[in-house]
Amino acid sequence: MLGSKKKEQSGMISCHCQPSIPLFQQSGIPSFLFCGAMRSKILFLLTPSEPTANHTFMAERIRVGALISGGGTNLQAIIDACNSDRIDAKVVFVGSDNPQAYGLERAKKHRIPTFAVDYKAIIDDTNGRSLEDLVPKDFDLETVLSRQGVSPAVSEREKVKRYFCTRAIAEAALLREMAPYPFDLLVLAGFMRIVTPYFIDHINTDPSRPRIMNIHPALLPSFPGVDGYGDTYCSGCKVGGCTVHFVDYREDTGPIIGQKTFEIMPDDTLDTIREKGLGLEYQLYTECIQLFAEDRLRVVSRTHTLASGTEFKRKVVEIAG
Repeated sequence: MLGSKKKEQSGMISCHCQPSIPLFQQSGIPSFLFCGAMRSKILFLLTPSEPTANHTFMAERIRVGALISGGGTNLQAIIDACNSDRIDAKVVFVGSDNPQAYGLERAKKHRIPTFAVDYKAIIDDTNGRSLEDLVPKDFDLETVLSRQGVSPAVSEREKVKRYFCTRAIAEAALLREMAPYPFDLLVLAGFMRIVTPYFIDHINTDPSRPRIMNIHPALLPSFPGVDGYGDTYCSGCKVGGCTVHFVDYREDTGPIIGQKTFEIMPDDTLDTIREKGLGLEYQLYTECIQLFAEDRLRVVSRTHTLASGTEFKRKVVEIAG
């Protein structure tokens, strides 16, 4: 599986541990390459000398892909949990939008294939060029805007179009790098890019079985966005925490899988709050991955009707016993 370092598009994409399977050539990433129906979670192991009654059961490890942007401390917690058999999973690749992300080095130390898709360089390279010639062939702007719930004013139309088109160009490159590594679950472990419906729909080929998890540094639905701990601290909250959720089309709104909390004391600072939160993140993410590995997560619809007759509908996660 080891190969030479590869660069494409003027150094925008770099890859280590390149497999022998060829990369896709242009856009149009076939969804079936990623889904591969969820595999049976139990293997029956029987040696010839053992009677049928003494079968040994061993949970099959799910294949986990990870996307990061920085240091990769959550990634390290996941790798450690895999290596110590605390979760029935194996990390099969680590990708990043940042070629300098230290998390890539963490993965290489464990001989996990890595690659980088330099979003900034790709987006910068579109300046002055026709986006119609660069977007993936299977990209449809109106579909993406509809699923994202975006209805731009006429004055903002070109700006919004450019945003989603350039992201689709970068995401198509990301999908091509991911394609050689079949996976059951994709975890965003400090991936500081919003993934668009174009990307999500290539991964979540079965709407009833989402396969992208994210961890957020706050108790959602409070404080979505990039600075959950900072927002928690500045708002004077008495309790903080973290959330793992499935990714949907909007920012930090997907069905919640699990949460952990900590008490905020009068002498806590932003730094101590972050320290408390990170410690819980490492526990929570691995626990939620294990629930996925055990096939215990079910996404269901829930409706709540107010006295006024107004209905609220949400997707929620139920955890099977």
